[in-house]
Amino acid sequence: MATIGFIGLGNMGGPMAINLVKAGHKVKAFDLSQDAIQKVVAEGGQAAATAVEAAQDVEFVVSMLPAGKHVEGIFVTGEQPLFDVVADGTLIIDSSTIDAETAKRVAAAGAERGIDFIDAPVSGGVGAATAGTLAFMVGASEELFAKAKPVLDAMGKNIFRAGDNGAGQVAKCCNNMLLAILMTGTAEALNMGVKNGLDPAVLSEIMKQSSGNNWALQVYNPFPGVMEGVPSSNDYQGGFQVDLMYKDLGLAGDVSHQSASPTPMGSQARALFALHKANGNGGLDFSSVLRLYQDQ
Repeated sequence: MATIGFIGLGNMGGPMAINLVKAGHKVKAFDLSQDAIQKVVAEGGQAAATAVEAAQDVEFVVSMLPAGKHVEGIFVTGEQPLFDVVADGTLIIDSSTIDAETAKRVAAAGAERGIDFIDAPVSGGVGAATAGTLAFMVGASEELFAKAKPVLDAMGKNIFRAGDNGAGQVAKCCNNMLLAILMTGTAEALNMGVKNGLDPAVLSEIMKQSSGNNWALQVYNPFPGVMEGVPSSNDYQGGFQVDLMYKDLGLAGDVSHQSASPTPMGSQARALFALHKANGNGGLDFSSVLRLYQDQ
C-alpha cells in the first residue's frame, strides 16, 4: 500500500480520497474546507494543514482542482510550488479537468525538475466517485501509466491510457461535449413527449429500449421523479453543476478551434447551457437543463 497526498476534496475529490483509504492506502488529505478534510479523517485518513504538508513524504500526490490556473499555481507558479517540495520519485496524478495545453506545460515544468506529472481526468459523476467506479482518461507514458494504475484502480473501474501528456484532457473534452449533447437532446425529447400527454417514466422506458437509448436515460434521467437517487429527483441538488459543464464545453471549444474540428452540436449545447446559466441556474446539476425547455 502507498502513502498518498490528496489535494482537493470537493464533491468528486472527497469520495475519491475516501476510496483510497478504504483500499488500505495511507492518505494525507488537504482542502480549504475543514469540513471536507474531516469527512476523510472520519474514514481513516490523515489531515494535512497545508497542500505542502500533503505533498511531502508521500509516494503519490492526487489533485482534484477547479481549473488550469489552480493546477499551474499550486505546482509551478505559487508562493511555494509543490514541485519544489515533493520528494524524488513522487508521481503526481492530476485528476482535474483542465485544458490540455496547461496539462502539457505543467508536465514539462515537472520534467525539468525531475518530477513526474500525469493528467488523469475522470468521468462518471459523484455516484461513480462514491462507488469507486469512475472512468479515468490518462495522459502519460506507458511506464508512468503502469505506475499510476494501482492507485487509480482503487478509485475507478475503467482506466484508459489515452496517450501522452495532455491526451487525457483531450479525451475528457470529447466525452463531456458528447455528454452535454446527449443530455440536452434527452431533455428536449422528454419535454416534447410530456407536453403531448406522455408519462415521462413510460417514455423514458420506451426510449431506453429503443434506438434513442443513452447514458442519461440509463442512469441520470433529467425528469424529476422518474429515477431515484439522481439530482433531478432532489431538486437538481448535488451532482455535476451547470457552471462546470459550461466550463468544460468552453475547453472543448478551445480544442475544436486549435485543431480546426467542426463541432456545431457541441457549440449549440454550450449556447443552451450558457442561457441556462444566465438564468441563475449555475449551481444546479447540469440535468436541470430540462427546465430551459419547460419555460422555467
